Amino acid sequence: MNLRSILASCSLLAALVFAATPAHANRDAVQFGSKIVVGPNESVHDAVCFFCGVDAQGPIDHDVVVFFGNVHIARHSDHDVVVFFGNIHLDPDASISHDVVDFFGNVNLGENATIGNDVVAMFGSVRTADSASIGGNRVMQPAWVLWIPLMILGGIITLIVGAIRSHRRRMYYEAGYYPYPPPPPPPPVHPQA
Repeated sequence: MNLRSILASCSLLAALVFAATPAHANRDAVQFGSKIVVGPNESVHDAVCFFCGVDAQGPIDHDVVVFFGNVHIARHSDHDVVVFFGNIHLDPDASISHDVVDFFGNVNLGENATIGNDVVAMFGSVRTADSASIGGNRVMQPAWVLWIPLMILGGIITLIVGAIRSHRRRMYYEAGYYPYPPPPPPPPVHPQA
């Protein structure tokens, strides 16, 4: 590469970096390993959390996405709530306007809690109070649907590996190779006089 093409590439990259403007970034909450807490008199636009949880006492104006953590909604979330490897809990009279999706966790809805559209709980459960309402479909896939086939597959792999090792060990011994020296002969027995 010549100097001109390197300079043009750097100039283009700098123009793209300075031209990018995040939307609603001043009201978004993004954390890695530190819990997001929305106070009762506060609100956030989006809440995204990796290896932590979201405790929303105040409203959330858009989406909540959490990886490896729990979500607690005390009042309202205006869009979707998506959690991977964690639980979702709605207090009494709390609401989520659109969808709830939870992978490897549980969804708990308090009294009079509402969800506007669908609830999907993959490899988890949905527990609702009698007065809670879900506006769309409720899709649940229990955890045993994933774990039992994986355990069967693991058992089959264990049997195959054990059979191959046993066969190799027999072939090794039949060929006359010994991984350890033979045991010493037993001590001679002297006749008693």
